[in-house]
Amino acid sequence: MADDAERRERMEWVLNRLHDEYPDATISLDFENRLQLLVAVVLSAQCTDERVNEVTPELFDAYRTAADYAAASQDTLADAIYGVTFHNQKAGYLQGIGEQLRDDHDGRVPDEMAALTDLPGVGRKTANVVLQHGHDVVEGVVVDTHVQRLTRRLDLVDAERPEAIEEELMAIVPEAEWQALTHLLISHGRASCTARSPDCADCVLAERCPSDRTTADVDLASGESW
Repeated sequence: MADDAERRERMEWVLNRLHDEYPDATISLDFENRLQLLVAVVLSAQCTDERVNEVTPELFDAYRTAADYAAASQDTLADAIYGVTFHNQKAGYLQGIGEQLRDDHDGRVPDEMAALTDLPGVGRKTANVVLQHGHDVVEGVVVDTHVQRLTRRLDLVDAERPEAIEEELMAIVPEAEWQALTHLLISHGRASCTARSPDCADCVLAERCPSDRTTADVDLASGESW
């Protein structure tokens, strides 16, 4: 287990390698305004961004304001986002978000963490994305499944839960890199360090990765950290 100094040094190296490998890494959800961003991120929970991007064009054309979501029935919204995972539950979130934005925020998407996480279906991860890409405010690190998986494989964190991982990352990553880190790790998680069949042989991080399966006997069957 590495100490913080070792992890800071390894993280700097990881960031440099990934910046070189994925110079254009950024958010992959399609949106044109803050409300669309918020809705897209809520829909992306346990669902691919690609699938969300297939569903949202018609949704965004039909629902342009918070009041539009508030006025729709949950069943109607569920039909509109059919194909997204947990569409019935997420339809309820969208309706509740619309009501709360309409009633408490003049229909606008708030720019504070506490106000965002008070919305239905919005946790710290979603709020961080909205703050970063909707308001240009960086308060933390977005920890999705890719970030969770890769940071543990690289022995950059000890924690398992996203909020605790975020705290550990904020302690070893320069604040100026908090936003970029997420996009770099997501890009690498999709391209190389996948959950079940990571391509360790061609991985740009293999030489410093404690979990490199080309040099270590590791169990990849579950797709979990080891």
